[in-house]
Amino acid sequence: MDKLVTKWFQKWSKKVKLSNQDLLDAIEDLELDLSTSNLGSDLFKIRVKREHSGKSSGFRTIIVYRKEDRAIFLYGFGKNEKDNISKTELKYFKKLGSDLLNLNSEELKQAILEKVLFDLEDE
Repeated sequence: MDKLVTKWFQKWSKKVKLSNQDLLDAIEDLELDLSTSNLGSDLFKIRVKREHSGKSSGFRTIIVYRKEDRAIFLYGFGKNEKDNISKTELKYFKKLGSDLLNLNSEELKQAILEKVLFDLEDE
């Protein structure tokens, strides 16, 4: 399964000091249906712990996920920054997620080569 982040998400996660392992753990939580909310259209909101803290005071991430295919982190925010995403943002993320899930393997490889997407397991 491909485990990826968008360019925006990669910059944000480095800024807030999230490790790739934290994100891989979040994908595992999603697979186990822990600390996740299904937003529809293969889109999920997942809690990710903040360094030296728990999930409840941590971050919320938006991820598009298709079982045994790919998981791509799209967006993240601190719980202290905002309560939730807006309906407009949700609509945007559903469209973006759908487009990313519909990429074939060659298009996906190209997006990684062009540094539009980044592989969590390669970092």
